[in-house]
Amino acid sequence: MPEDTTPQMPVNETPEEAPASPPLPVAVPRASLLRWIVGGLRAAVLRAPGVDATPAPWQLLLLVLLPELLWAGVGRLQVDGPAQLNALAALNPLWTLGLLAWLGWCALSGRAASGGLARWFALATWAMLPGNLLITLLSVGYARGWLPSALSSAKGYWVVFGIGCLWIVLALARFTAREVGSRWRVALFVPAFVAMLTLGFWQLINSEERVWLPDASAASPEPERPRLKLTQEVFEQQQALWDRTVNGLADRRAGQPNVYALVFAPYASEDVFLRESRMVTQLLEERFDAKGHVLHLMNHATTTDTLPWATPLNLQRAVTALAQRMDRDNDLLVIYLTSHGARDHKLAAAHWPLSVPWLTPEELRTALDGAGIRHRVVAVSACYSGGWIEPMANDHTLVMTAADATHTSYGCGSLSELTFFGRAMFNEELRKTHSFETAFAAAVPLIRQREIEAGKEDGFSNPQISAGEKIRPLLDRLAQRLDAAGK
Repeated sequence: MPEDTTPQMPVNETPEEAPASPPLPVAVPRASLLRWIVGGLRAAVLRAPGVDATPAPWQLLLLVLLPELLWAGVGRLQVDGPAQLNALAALNPLWTLGLLAWLGWCALSGRAASGGLARWFALATWAMLPGNLLITLLSVGYARGWLPSALSSAKGYWVVFGIGCLWIVLALARFTAREVGSRWRVALFVPAFVAMLTLGFWQLINSEERVWLPDASAASPEPERPRLKLTQEVFEQQQALWDRTVNGLADRRAGQPNVYALVFAPYASEDVFLRESRMVTQLLEERFDAKGHVLHLMNHATTTDTLPWATPLNLQRAVTALAQRMDRDNDLLVIYLTSHGARDHKLAAAHWPLSVPWLTPEELRTALDGAGIRHRVVAVSACYSGGWIEPMANDHTLVMTAADATHTSYGCGSLSELTFFGRAMFNEELRKTHSFETAFAAAVPLIRQREIEAGKEDGFSNPQISAGEKIRPLLDRLAQRLDAAGK
């Protein structure tokens, strides 16, 4: 048998391995934009999103921006008629998106680098949308007066607001728990997210800048309202006007308590405050012997040449100027404030394009205490003005407000001649008596009846009064003197 000459390979050797081929690229799973939206809305109702994919960069951008555009569009309804977008105010809350992404990155930990953060962020924005939309619609309804009386009250409003916030927290907490799978990470994420949400809403509620503003330049069938034009000449004119006004205060009349007054109307967009502040100024001059002793601060385009601006700084300066001319221990200072009011009890101010801070009761109290003026009558005609009672009240002060701390007042619209409070209290009842308490007691039933007839839906405004015991003797002597003089 012929010998086998086929080369034999040693049993302990292997053939030379072929060079390894490069790994094939792994396809990233994708989903349609609609599936992402549906998945986020499923998470909003505490269900599994049902989307196991990673969003493309363009999808992530749209998924984050679309809810922001939706809220901005719904917020446009807060302004009746033409409006313009305040871009800076619209961008202010966007810091929450960056903080939300960071919180998600912390919660996801190792999954964040593999596309998990993009997936979580895309779904999270839509999981929060229904709750945010509820809160936005609530604010629109309140601003336009569309809410039923149960929701227009402070209690009803904040109950619904709280439901919206709770919905957002529960939806995101449940969704994050599904994604993370670690209880302690979720336990850290939830309070951090609640803190972020609280800070974001606090900024939104307390911001004096609004995303949508009435468009004063839009064409209107009504005559165009006069507008303030800020120039160097206007600023110089205001300074000269201030000096003339203060220097024009009359000397006090010796031998009797004098009445001094400060009338403050900082909201230029409503003519009712111009009419009301003029009425109160005239009443105090004629009925309370205060002619030459009244400082009238007004924000309105038509009074730029005649009245100093109503700003918190000018108010502080006015208090100081009056204190320097009056007998601070024996004279009376009457302060009348008329404007819109906020739930946090700030007095609204507007004189576009001039930026005017809103006034707080604490600022007025600090100015009066610093000036050393003892006897004070403070009247506040504004919604929620009852919140001024506690900060202003003391033994030497009488405080009257057009509403309590939780209700709106009435009559501050563009078609109103006077507010209900100003009309009943100052234009009617104080023309019959020199007693503030007597006039207030008579004015309250008038205001109640007129609010019922006008169909006020959020309940009686409930005007408030607080009179310190040590101011009553001065008010009584003053009323007796004015009655005797036939003022």
